[in-house]
Amino acid sequence: MHHAATPPHTAVLIGRFQPLHLGHLALLQQALAMAQQVVVVLGSAWQARSPKNPFTWPEREALIRDSLPPADAARVRCVPVRDYYDEPRWVQAVMAAVHTQVPPGARVALVGHFKDDSSHYLARFPGWELLSLPRQGDFDATPIRACYWNLDEQPQAAVAHQLSALLPPAVADWLQAWQASPDYAALRAEWRMLSGYRAAWAAAPYPPVFVTVDGLLLCHGHVLLIQRGHAPGQGLWALPGGFVEPRDTLWQSCLRELAEETALPLTAATLQSALQGVEVFDHPDRSLRGRTITHVFVCHLPDTTLPAVQAGDDAAAARWVPLQALAGLEAQMFEDHFHVLRRCFERFGAGPVPALP
Repeated sequence: MHHAATPPHTAVLIGRFQPLHLGHLALLQQALAMAQQVVVVLGSAWQARSPKNPFTWPEREALIRDSLPPADAARVRCVPVRDYYDEPRWVQAVMAAVHTQVPPGARVALVGHFKDDSSHYLARFPGWELLSLPRQGDFDATPIRACYWNLDEQPQAAVAHQLSALLPPAVADWLQAWQASPDYAALRAEWRMLSGYRAAWAAAPYPPVFVTVDGLLLCHGHVLLIQRGHAPGQGLWALPGGFVEPRDTLWQSCLRELAEETALPLTAATLQSALQGVEVFDHPDRSLRGRTITHVFVCHLPDTTLPAVQAGDDAAAARWVPLQALAGLEAQMFEDHFHVLRRCFERFGAGPVPALP
C-alpha cells in the first residue's frame, strides 16, 4: 500500500550519538517535522565506557533532550539497545524496543541517511517504511571524538571553537565540563594507547587479523574472571586470555594464559576432561585494537570446591564470580565479553541461573 500522502505515526532514528552532532540534530528535526513522534534508538547501551563509546545511554538521552526545544523534546522517546555482535538478535531487540513506544497498528518509518544500503535496511526491518533523508552537512562523530581526545595538543580556545561549529551548544558545553572528569582522563590515555597500537602496523600491506584465546571456566555456580591491569580496558572484567604465541596451538595458548593470569592449580588433563567445546567470536567490531578473532574454550569443572586463583601477568585481580552477579557487571566488562558469556551459556549451559540479557 502506498502511504506517501499521509505521514507515518512514528519515525525511528537509530544511532550511537557518540556524541550528538549537528548532522544528527538536523536528521532528528526533519524526523520530528514528518511524524507525530520520534523514537531514538540509542545503540551500544550498557557497555563499559571506551574511546569509541565514551558516553552512557542516559547521558546521551539527556544531551538529545537538552539540544531540542521543550515541545520537540516531549515528542521524542529514547530507547536503549545493546550491541549484541549478532545482527538478527540486534534487529529483534531494536524492533521490540521501538514497539514498546508505538500504538498497535501505527505506521513506522525508519529515517536516516542511508547512502546505498537502502535495500539492506528494508530487509532488516520488515514492515517499516524507509525514508532516506539527504545528508545534513559534512559531520562525522569519529573525527569529533579524535579532536576531543586530543584537546591538549592544540590551544584550548581553538578546539572549543572547532567543536562548537560541529555540535549543538548543549553538547559542546557538557563536553567541556566533562573534561574535568576522571573518566575523560582515563579514556584519553586509552585512545592514545590504541592509536599507537594501530600506528605500529599502519605500514603493513593490509590490516592484520589478530588471533586470541579465552578460557571460560564454570565451577559450582561461578565463572572465573580477571580484572584487566592495563589499557585497553584497565580495571574492566574479562575472561582470562590473550594472544596466541607463534609456536603454540590454540589450546596450549589457552592453558598458558590461564596459568599466567590466574595461577589455576589444575593440570592440562583435568581441563581437557572438563572441556565442553570451543566457540569462535569474530565480529569485525568486537575489539578497538583491530580485527580480533577469539576462540573461547568452555570448561565445566567438577562441582566441588572452587580452585584457588591468584592474579598474575596482565591481570590486576582474578576471581570466581557468582553467575547471579554477572548481569550487574555488564557495564564493567571488557569489549564483548558479556555477550561471549551469554552465547556460551546458551550453547553449553550454565546451570539454573538467570539468562543474561
